[in-house]
Amino acid sequence: MRRDNYPHQDTFVSMTEPTLHHVACDDAQGGHRMAYWQWGDAGSEHVVVCVHGLTRQGRDFDLLAQSIVERAGGDVRVVCPDVVGRGRSDWLRDPSLYQVPVYAADMVALIARLHREQPIGTLDYIGTSMGGLIGFVLAGHKELPLARPIRRFVANDVGPTIEPVALQRIGAYVGKSGSYESVQAAADAMWALSTTFGPHTPQQWLALSQHMVVPASQRTPDGSAKVEAPDDEPGEGGRWLLHYDPAIGVALRAITPEAAAQGGAIMWSLYDAIEARTLLTRGAESDLLSRDTAVAMTQRGPHATLVEFEGVGHAPTFVDPAQTAVVTRFLFD
Repeated sequence: MRRDNYPHQDTFVSMTEPTLHHVACDDAQGGHRMAYWQWGDAGSEHVVVCVHGLTRQGRDFDLLAQSIVERAGGDVRVVCPDVVGRGRSDWLRDPSLYQVPVYAADMVALIARLHREQPIGTLDYIGTSMGGLIGFVLAGHKELPLARPIRRFVANDVGPTIEPVALQRIGAYVGKSGSYESVQAAADAMWALSTTFGPHTPQQWLALSQHMVVPASQRTPDGSAKVEAPDDEPGEGGRWLLHYDPAIGVALRAITPEAAAQGGAIMWSLYDAIEARTLLTRGAESDLLSRDTAVAMTQRGPHATLVEFEGVGHAPTFVDPAQTAVVTRFLFD
């Protein structure tokens, strides 16, 4: 049952900013904290977890989260974590731990924390790229201590088989960028690497980019972001730095063809075990998720429903209202 001290569907007030929270997670080096952004009603039994791609962070989902809350009439809790090493989360001491099993364990810890705060009745999951791979583990691994099985799963531009050309493209730039004199300069530099995201107005891209950088003065001695610090003031000398640990690319660049093939086989076995109703969204020009893989995903495992967005590569950002509408219809119809 929902708690009466939270707004009901016909009286909810739309949020324009999420609230920031943290959860303690275990690792082999003594543990770390993962930050997460929360939208909607903290007393709702319906939880939607949205997990970003490799170099992104939880604020990528601002517009989608607001659309989900509006569609639900306020009766939903949307949670968008900053995967460890990104955003307001800690950086790992051992870069080799920046891998999907660690990320999935963190999500289990997060969902357990949410369930303790307010019992989860319905759990849905949206994962973009890396976030989708994490979702394959959560939805397909039957022995995970998940508080609730995932009911509906959105895999955004990712499948069990990752195209090698995309890994090479991403590995070429991850962790190799410098500092910027302004948020706009950072946005311009990131756009040069992200045109595959599809058409965005300058205002839309700047809104997506502003959470991708932190002032240089807000770095801790180990390089990570100070989680309590505001993110709207320039750092020393007015410089801005990307929000993530450059070491997140170490494990990616270490992947051999043999390891990629083995990982793909594991991901297919997880995908085939998924029982959640599944939506697969794909940029029609994606170099990471081939159309052959996407079609195969409609024919096996949960038999995903495939929706492709023309003029978009890797990966759709759910900024376009037509894209967000596809997701909200899937969650609530």
